[in-house]
Amino acid sequence: MTERMQRPVRVLVAKVGLDGHDRGAKVIATALRDAGMEVIYTGLRQTPEMVVNTALQEDVDAIGISILSGAHNTVFPKVMQLMKEKGLENVLLTGGGIIPEEDMQELYKAGVGKLFAPGAPTTEIATYITEWVQKHRSQLF
Repeated sequence: MTERMQRPVRVLVAKVGLDGHDRGAKVIATALRDAGMEVIYTGLRQTPEMVVNTALQEDVDAIGISILSGAHNTVFPKVMQLMKEKGLENVLLTGGGIIPEEDMQELYKAGVGKLFAPGAPTTEIATYITEWVQKHRSQLF
């Protein structure tokens, strides 16, 4: 078994754009850490390029974007495009925030993972990420 198969799930939690509300992102980052994951939090005002470059440098299994600004239909597709360009097709792109259900459906069609609304149980988020990573790691090795 390789080191990647044995190590904890690594998740990058990011805030993209000018959205300055990061309480939810910090709550999620703490919950994921408490669930046994290694969490890297980028802080505020990141660009999609910064997020994807950090994900590449940190060898993460998942990227979680917290977005409350209404820019989800721009941010998620841009991050997905950059992930493909950098060869990160085996990394989960998930997230949450204020995203209307119809927009979530369109983002799912584009390949974004499950998106979570405010108030989603943190255990549900941790379970989703863990199960996705376990399934996809086993496909890689």
